[in-house]
Amino acid sequence: MAVIDIAGFVADLKDHALEHGFHVHDERHFVESYSLRQTFEVDVHPEEGCEGPVDLYLALEVDPRVLLGFEDAVVALPEDEDPQDAFFFPLNFTWALPPLAHGPDLLVLATELAGIGGVDLPLELSAIDSFPSATDAPERSLRIVAHQRVSLLKIRVGEEVPCETLDRCLVVSRYLLDQAERWL
Repeated sequence: MAVIDIAGFVADLKDHALEHGFHVHDERHFVESYSLRQTFEVDVHPEEGCEGPVDLYLALEVDPRVLLGFEDAVVALPEDEDPQDAFFFPLNFTWALPPLAHGPDLLVLATELAGIGGVDLPLELSAIDSFPSATDAPERSLRIVAHQRVSLLKIRVGEEVPCETLDRCLVVSRYLLDQAERWL
């Protein structure tokens, strides 16, 4: 019997995202056959951005060794006790935009995003300039990533991703949605 419901947590995460102004667009579940690592992905965007160019991908990476270690720790304790809060899965938030004809100044954008994400949601910005053909102007693709850790103990006791995290993700999404018109 499993001591934690990962699929249930992902379903709760989707519901929680809906409560915070997101629209769930798609979801995927991958299982690597050799290592049994799993990834749950959920594609969301702000409700007002259904036709817009900004998507946010939530990805929970499940390491079977961490999961088994947590299960061993739970089973070794009496029923009314919880193990130490020392088991975590990565939860990544990745924003993607299509190739931009008029890409932004990366330093300015990184500074603005740092102010929006704050210390609780540090954001990494990367860009790739591509040339469709040798005579075309470059098109810039942006990728913004925030890395968080999800406690297995908190998943077990029914605590979700904090509301503040999803609220900040929505602010970042809306900011990118507003700016994307100038960049396209």
